[in-house]
Amino acid sequence: MRYTYKTQGTCSTHIELELEGDTIKEVAFWNGCNGNLQGISRLVKGMKISEVVARLGGIRCGSRITSCPDQFTKALLEIADEYSLDL
Repeated sequence: MRYTYKTQGTCSTHIELELEGDTIKEVAFWNGCNGNLQGISRLVKGMKISEVVARLGGIRCGSRITSCPDQFTKALLEIADEYSLDL
């Protein structure tokens, strides 16, 4: 399943991701800190949604209340809720 998530409060504008069940196949962040976001995308490939949410949820960027990794977890939780995936 392919999904696009519009981020809020970050330099990245949206996240495109592909899931296979509850496993992350591909992730692409648009805009933001390119090198860091490529690194995150490669590290989470093949991981379960629940593991990514546990590791990246709640991360802040400077004085902001969210970050690109945190927005990614929000996208994953939204998808899990929409498709009734067990986490």
